[in-house]
Amino acid sequence: VQFVESGGGLVQPGGSLRLSCAASGFTFSSYTMTWYRQAPGKERESVAFISSTGGYTNYPDSVKGRFTISRDNAKNTVYLQMNSLKPEDTAVYYCNRIPLSQYWGQGTQVTVSS
Repeated sequence: VQFVESGGGLVQPGGSLRLSCAASGFTFSSYTMTWYRQAPGKERESVAFISSTGGYTNYPDSVKGRFTISRDNAKNTVYLQMNSLKPEDTAVYYCNRIPLSQYWGQGTQVTVSS
C-alpha cells in the first residue's frame, strides 16, 4: 500500500490549493478515502471523506463549505480542493483509505500565511 501526496505550497489567506494523492497497492475503487492533516504540536485530524463511488462526502465543520474532496477511480487518485484558506489550515496533509492503512505517505505541506 502506498500513498503519494502532492500539490501543497505557500498560499496567502483567502487563496486556494488543490492537493492530489496517488494510491497504489490495493483495489482503490473498493475503498472509502480520506484526507487528514496534522499541524505542529497537534493530533492528526480528518478533514474529508469520500465513499468508494464518490457519491457520498463528509467534512468537519472547520472546513465545510471551503474544502471539496473528489476522486478519479480510473487514475487511483483522490483530490482535495481547498478554497478560502485560513492560517489555521496550515498543516501537513495526508491521504489514506478507510479502514486506515498502517502505511502513510510523506504528506504535502500547506502553509497559509501573508
